[in-house]
Amino acid sequence: MRIVVSGAAGFIGSHLCDRLLADGHAVAGLDNFLTGSRRNIAHLANEPRFEFHERDITQPFEMKGAVDAVVNAASPASPKDYLEHPIETLDVGSAGTRRMLELALAKGARFLMMSTSECYGDPLVHPQVESYWGNVNPVGPRSCYDESKRFAEALTMAYHRKRSVRTNIARIFNTYGPRMKLDDGRVVPAFLDQALRGGAMTVFGDGSQTRSFCYVSDLVDGLCRLMMSDERYPVNLGNPRELTILEFAEKIRAMTGSKSGIEFRELPEDDPKQRNPDISKARAVLGWEPQVELEDGLRRTVAYFQLQAILPDATPVGTA
Repeated sequence: MRIVVSGAAGFIGSHLCDRLLADGHAVAGLDNFLTGSRRNIAHLANEPRFEFHERDITQPFEMKGAVDAVVNAASPASPKDYLEHPIETLDVGSAGTRRMLELALAKGARFLMMSTSECYGDPLVHPQVESYWGNVNPVGPRSCYDESKRFAEALTMAYHRKRSVRTNIARIFNTYGPRMKLDDGRVVPAFLDQALRGGAMTVFGDGSQTRSFCYVSDLVDGLCRLMMSDERYPVNLGNPRELTILEFAEKIRAMTGSKSGIEFRELPEDDPKQRNPDISKARAVLGWEPQVELEDGLRRTVAYFQLQAILPDATPVGTA
């Protein structure tokens, strides 16, 4: 297959490109580097089945040749990034998603929408099931991301129902691994950066809020299975092992041997108090569930970040 991936230079997008190439596909990557990094795809420069196009998918663009599948992974995804770029986030979720859907329609291709667990907002149902409609503040600071993804899901379903595009929607829960940016504000790189540098580990609120962490290779495996399935409605992809943020901070501190203290700060507005996926549907429809234990995945991620501290200009290869 020839597969077009937007957001190809992002954290998850770049790992997905690697997996698709390893499976024997040809990949055309798109990215405008708003939040993605050339570093993430530098190791593919001499890969003959990988082509890269610097594109802003909110603007008109053309793709020559046959396309068998389209993956829409383009969007700022960390709070730091989407709070800094709220209009661009809304644009890519709306205009960008429509251009990618139009590409799939024109080429007769499959379409995979990479959505988010943020569609559930600060959930009143726990764990979160796909049938839950969510508890989202449409005018809060996080709304630029939440509502861009909710709109993208609605647009994807409209193209499926009215224009018969073969669509899939992945609701992605917290994912971690190599190629995350240390300064992107998400909990895994933030804690690792603070622990490795010996600075205070900042815990928002009292640390009792929960998250569930999925290693990136597991997430990518779920995406590949979903893309080839006939499931048209959203599917949760994440790890159902739930920890409090304070428990997670202690785990990071122990794994790194850090002497960092814990510094408590005010909980940000609309920060979800619980986040844990019900993956019953993924198990039943895709035969998928995470395989990488948290401790193993964190060891791999710590090794990657330690390499960044030692060789900040190096292009890491094979660390995932």
